[in-house]
Amino acid sequence: MNVTTRPGTGGTPLAFNPLDPAFIADPYPFYHRLREEAPVFNTGLGFWLLSRYEDVAFALRDKRFGKDFPGNIRRRYGEDRMHEPVIASLGRTMLVLDPPDHTRLRGLVSKAFTARRIADMRPRIRALVDEQLDRVADKGAMDVIRDLAHRLPVIVICDMLGIPEEHRAAFLVGSNVSGRVLDPVPMSREEFDKANAQTEASSAYFDQLCELRRREPRDDLTTELVRAEEAGDRLSTEELRANIALLFGAGHETTTNLIGNGLLALHRSPEQWQRLKEDPSLIPDAIEELLRFDSSVQMTGRVTMADVEVAGVTIPAGQNVITLLGAANRDPAIFADPDRLDVGRENVRPMSFGGGIHHCLGAQLARLEGELVFTALVERLPNLELPGKNEPDWRQNFTLRGLNKLPAVWH
Repeated sequence: MNVTTRPGTGGTPLAFNPLDPAFIADPYPFYHRLREEAPVFNTGLGFWLLSRYEDVAFALRDKRFGKDFPGNIRRRYGEDRMHEPVIASLGRTMLVLDPPDHTRLRGLVSKAFTARRIADMRPRIRALVDEQLDRVADKGAMDVIRDLAHRLPVIVICDMLGIPEEHRAAFLVGSNVSGRVLDPVPMSREEFDKANAQTEASSAYFDQLCELRRREPRDDLTTELVRAEEAGDRLSTEELRANIALLFGAGHETTTNLIGNGLLALHRSPEQWQRLKEDPSLIPDAIEELLRFDSSVQMTGRVTMADVEVAGVTIPAGQNVITLLGAANRDPAIFADPDRLDVGRENVRPMSFGGGIHHCLGAQLARLEGELVFTALVERLPNLELPGKNEPDWRQNFTLRGLNKLPAVWH
């Protein structure tokens, strides 16, 4: 792994190693230093870092910052990696495409995520939350990630995509998303092989799902996308498969980490957990604060399509730029006392769902799922505790910040 250093104004050089376990355990001290000493930071590893809220917001909105996925991959890996299955599949998704392809693909799925559609899902999601808690309530213990934070959003996105009940067991047992391909540090050959195998397995399944919905159309998102593909001019077969896989992964990963990271943050600030128990009406706004405090998604990438000046520094055209959402969310210029969790904080506008044309489609769904989970927890398991004093078991991933497991007990 490459690690680079650049002189800062402090006594020691800045060093950025996003896969260092110490950094993954707590990236926020580095973010603070980065904002103060080098808010527009050329790592020397082939990408720049933006860490201040206003700069991140600017980059996510300005059209001079695009995706240029092929150029990004060639700069990181070289031409021969373009045909790796994980790269080829990701390259067909709206996540990494620029207009007009991004506009076309996003338009095909956006109506499934309208505010009204999400609001109509509230009773179903609350019932699912209760079902998950019913499974463990009498045991007095659970792994929050395995038994609740993962299962709930997986079932919800399976509902939306029309994945039959009898097909869901494999998706419910553990995370199917690594996220390493999104990290700025290149993957090893071993990591490529694992990611390729996961991509090919998911592609095979989603091909089967599409065939099922061709034969047996339902009122679900997969059926809508199959119809668009059959129209012949809106969606290719490869795009159909890749974007259904994207929707499945993105549809649960953010919520899983919101629940796990949020509950850990509340455990570390027990007075804030107490506030929620005493006044559950705080929970909807508290979700914004939990998203800000320890964001499920720590960064998103852009490429400069022209020379761009940011905070007095010119970033040349054709440069990979990492906008650090987690750093923006702790910017003291925007948030008073940013390292303190405050479930009553007002007017919180976290960067956790990105911004601009790539703002997360499922943001409102993730918020609703988080709200209903924490409401159920304070109502049904108010004396829930996270036992033990061991360090949290963080997944070794920079882009997607989340826990492998989170044991909880109650009386």
